[in-house]
Amino acid sequence: MELFLRSRKFEMIRTTFCILVVFALAGIPVMESRPKTQAGIKYSALNCRKHRAVITDFGAVGDGKTSNTKAFREAIIKLSPMAADGGVQLIVPPGKWLTGSFNLTSHFTLFIQKGAILLASQDESEYPVVPPLPSYGRGRDAPGPRFASLISGTNLTDVIITGNNGTINGQGKYWWAKFKSGGFKSITRPYLIEILFSNNLQISNVTLINSPSWHIHPVYSNNVIVKGVTILAPIDSPNTDGINPDSCTNTLIEDCYIVSGDDCIAVKSGWDEYGIKFAMPTQQLSIRRLTCISPDSAGVALGSEMSGGIKDVRIEDTTLIQTQSAIRIKTAVGRGGYVKDIFARRLTMKTMKYVFWMSGAYNQHVDDKWDPKALPVVTNINYRDMTAENVTIAARLEGIKKDPFTGICMSNVSISLAPKAKKLQWNCTDIAGVTSKVTPKPCSLLPEKEKPVDCAFPEDKIPIESVVMKKCIA
Repeated sequence: MELFLRSRKFEMIRTTFCILVVFALAGIPVMESRPKTQAGIKYSALNCRKHRAVITDFGAVGDGKTSNTKAFREAIIKLSPMAADGGVQLIVPPGKWLTGSFNLTSHFTLFIQKGAILLASQDESEYPVVPPLPSYGRGRDAPGPRFASLISGTNLTDVIITGNNGTINGQGKYWWAKFKSGGFKSITRPYLIEILFSNNLQISNVTLINSPSWHIHPVYSNNVIVKGVTILAPIDSPNTDGINPDSCTNTLIEDCYIVSGDDCIAVKSGWDEYGIKFAMPTQQLSIRRLTCISPDSAGVALGSEMSGGIKDVRIEDTTLIQTQSAIRIKTAVGRGGYVKDIFARRLTMKTMKYVFWMSGAYNQHVDDKWDPKALPVVTNINYRDMTAENVTIAARLEGIKKDPFTGICMSNVSISLAPKAKKLQWNCTDIAGVTSKVTPKPCSLLPEKEKPVDCAFPEDKIPIESVVMKKCIA
């Protein structure tokens, strides 16, 4: 009997060994142990997925020290055929997953579980160098190319980055220090997430912290949702914009909380002659239920790179705390393009330097080839139903000589001033418009309407606002 049992045990060991060898030869990942995933997590998404994989299936190690760049890149390559067959989701379980840049694929969900932290590598060699964007002509930091973003993608359809509040940490301190010391003379820092030329993009329910530069940059894309995202960076960190929709159509940004060293949201569409030639506007953009803290920048900036045009932007139900300005329009001679049909309502502001700020002299140019005859058009700008407390200056509105900003409307706006507020509250040049029920009293270029009016706000919805999310399980 004892001999029989020893024989059976030997056969089981041999059989198991043979199976493992076959799996290995076939390239099928076999893990003796891996981090426990949070099974059965429900989430909302544009689309659910037929297939599921875990990053540990591809050899990733969540110790915060081991580079997993190869694991993430191989995972995307091997899962791409499955993505074409009903979609696939790649699960990042709890742990600290150090990685450099990697590209996503179509019909794909990157699901970052609670307790999971993607740590962006500070090793420059783990970021491919890519050409400047065609609508910019150069990198944003410096002439020349750019480091690829941590998470990138081009020409994709149906891409989702989500989770149950997992984290992507850009570990930006290294990049900020080198940038401030002039170390990037011919190359631009990586962003955290940048998706180009794509359709149906969702970024939701994740926390992004300390990007080397901009945090979320959808560019040349359509049908974009950024929802329930928390973005955190030190208020003195350079160019750590929160969300920058750039030459995008039909975009919804809602229920986001942003603390940053630059604009919480910066709407863009290309720079000078390159943006004019590329001619792709940002349009049909809805921003709602945003909370922003940015002492040195704007809650929502329109420009300064706006040479492809910005139109039909709706901003509502937004809270701004210790933020330099609420909605800032930034442009200059040479930009061309337009900023028009801008609508904002129900903004609550506390401790602001400016409430309204428009600048026609934001003279940062790509090169010396900009056209002095390329004048921007700024018109039909509507602000209504706003309150602001502890304000230093109500408005700084500076258009362009012989190219004034027109069609400005402000109604039902109450601004209470800080104890050390400036004596001149409305600084207005080269603008035209009207006001109704605005305090303190506006400048003479914005006369009070005799009969109270409400500035316009569209009654229709942009298409992305009507999208119904599906209930999915990770």
